[in-house]
Amino acid sequence: MAKIISGKEVSAAVREQIRKECDELKAKGIAPGLAVIIVGDDPASRVYVNNKKKACADVGFVSEEYALGADTTQEELLGLIRELNNKKEINGILCQLPLPAHLDEKAVINAISPLKDVDAFHPSNVGGIMIGDYNFLPCTPAGVMEMLHSENIDITGKNCVVIGRSNIVGKPMAMLMLHENATVTICHSRTQDLKGICSKADVLVAAVGRPKFVTADMVKEGAVVLDVGINRDENGKLCGDVDFESVEPKASYITPVPGGVGPMTIAMLMKNTLKAAKIQNDIR
Repeated sequence: MAKIISGKEVSAAVREQIRKECDELKAKGIAPGLAVIIVGDDPASRVYVNNKKKACADVGFVSEEYALGADTTQEELLGLIRELNNKKEINGILCQLPLPAHLDEKAVINAISPLKDVDAFHPSNVGGIMIGDYNFLPCTPAGVMEMLHSENIDITGKNCVVIGRSNIVGKPMAMLMLHENATVTICHSRTQDLKGICSKADVLVAAVGRPKFVTADMVKEGAVVLDVGINRDENGKLCGDVDFESVEPKASYITPVPGGVGPMTIAMLMKNTLKAAKIQNDIR
């Protein structure tokens, strides 16, 4: 029977610390500010943006939303980002992805100042993560690491397997684990003997985007299983990339969906925004 790592509980502790540090900054006349840009009317994006606004209110940040129409041009969006780059009251800028098809996501990401890039998507921040010299960490992988730390799970020398190679989760997840001296394997759709590789993992991170993809026969007895996926099953119920019912009895630790990695992602966004405010005000 696995111990469940609750993202709700761990994120609450992270937010409490951020709240305290935010109060300290406000006492110095500094109010951390996050600007969120949403283009179009994608329902999932709207939910995420609303959750981020609530999190800002919870920890005491200033929150500004810029809701743009689906017909917004590339130049209009880049013009807004330039304004926010120069706006002193805004410490972090987040452009909710995906964008409508006619907009260039790469150009948008590159336009955000690296010092305000609280998603850690800008190439200079990605490069910093590669060499272990960074200001910000990508929110979801950072949240996974925070959950491991909350249970004092030491991954030094451990065999860690990440299923998924996205720029947002899979690749940075592997780098963060490597920085903590794990031996890391990244698996993807063309990996041969995926089941065999996963079944040898001491720590397994599922970030493949397929409901209940990881089954019990892919998991080593006593493994730590971290589920990054958010999907809906055949009944429309929220589920992860891990078949929780079959895997949980074999694992030593496991994260649930919902209530696992999801809350951590937003908590780490708040942590990045706080750090951005400190950096921009020369507070170390």
